[in-house]
Amino acid sequence: MCIFCKIVDGEIPSNKVLENEKFLAFHDINPAAPIHILVIPKEHIESFQEADSQTIAEMTPFIQELCSKIGLDKNGYRLITNIGEDGGQEVKHLHIHVLGGGKLIWKHYQESDPHKNI
Repeated sequence: MCIFCKIVDGEIPSNKVLENEKFLAFHDINPAAPIHILVIPKEHIESFQEADSQTIAEMTPFIQELCSKIGLDKNGYRLITNIGEDGGQEVKHLHIHVLGGGKLIWKHYQESDPHKNI
């Protein structure tokens, strides 16, 4: 069982922000922004690539509600999902990073070659 499934089951505590029958939002333990929240489906889905369109469609209003609840809808926020090893996915459970709370800059990985595999 993955770490996010254990959070959903209550085996591992989390700092919950919003929850419904299908999704859970909680604070990231290693924040990359003043506000850094993870949104996950309660059902184990390995990544965005494996998700069906219905799950993503239902996740959208949940994320919008979350951002309104915490005030990110006023000045903006960033959504990120990492897919697979090359995409930087560390936990094999679909999760959307919600970043905000200040002006966000965009950094590319130093080791990335923008011309590789084009």
